[in-house]
Amino acid sequence: MNNPWNNRRPSARPPRATPLPRTEAPAPPGGGRGNTDELRLFGVNAVLAAFNKRPQAVRKVYLLEALIPRMQPLLKWCVANRVGYRVVEDGDLNKLSGTTHHEGIVADVQRSPMLTLEAWLQDLPAGPAVALWLDGVGNPHNLGAILRSAAHFGVAGLLLPETSTLGISGAAARVAEGGAESVSLVRLPATAEAMRMLRQAGFGLAATVVDEGTNVFAASLPDRLVYVMGAESEGMDRQLAADCDQQVSIPGTGAVESLNVASATAVLLAQWAGARNS
Repeated sequence: MNNPWNNRRPSARPPRATPLPRTEAPAPPGGGRGNTDELRLFGVNAVLAAFNKRPQAVRKVYLLEALIPRMQPLLKWCVANRVGYRVVEDGDLNKLSGTTHHEGIVADVQRSPMLTLEAWLQDLPAGPAVALWLDGVGNPHNLGAILRSAAHFGVAGLLLPETSTLGISGAAARVAEGGAESVSLVRLPATAEAMRMLRQAGFGLAATVVDEGTNVFAASLPDRLVYVMGAESEGMDRQLAADCDQQVSIPGTGAVESLNVASATAVLLAQWAGARNS
């Protein structure tokens, strides 16, 4: 492999990398070589957020030569900690990430552990807090957009039902633009037990429904709130919605049936945050 540092000024040259073997086969997109403990990230903000938040989680890095100046701190850390990185071509990154939307960098990182509801509640500070209960949400791009809004508004956690297969993927992390590293993922117990524990911790549960709910802009929302969000196509389970403390809707013109779950999340979080700051 050609030396990627040829024809560069010494000031821009990090120490020599620990190269990856030429014979190493690319790991499948979305995870590291089928290892469920690893995640394949792509996109500049997604990779940098993981590095800045938990550098010890970085396992391998692949990048375009053009990104070397911007990624100096990451590359120097890789060298100091004997983490392999490789300068590759755009086509290689397409194969590694499974997309052309990699922004010139791919990294294999160790996944953050998913918390139990008990552990999450135990570590949650007192005072106002908002969380999102995702009922049936499965689209990774919607998850990424939800994570981006959640990070922006300071959501305390994304709560996932015990049967949910949803998790952070490379696509979701890229769309989140770094937000995936700022929001805890929490695995819920059975629905009735999860509701009991949340209420005991002072949370009210608000089901978000397309119609027949209270106008969210006029609703009285508690300082500790869980928005329960429905699936992208089928909507929320009716019994789950009925079991919540209140049902809220986002009013609109009726020109479209509803907002998608990611857009609705941003509106709902903005309303909660605005009410706390007014």
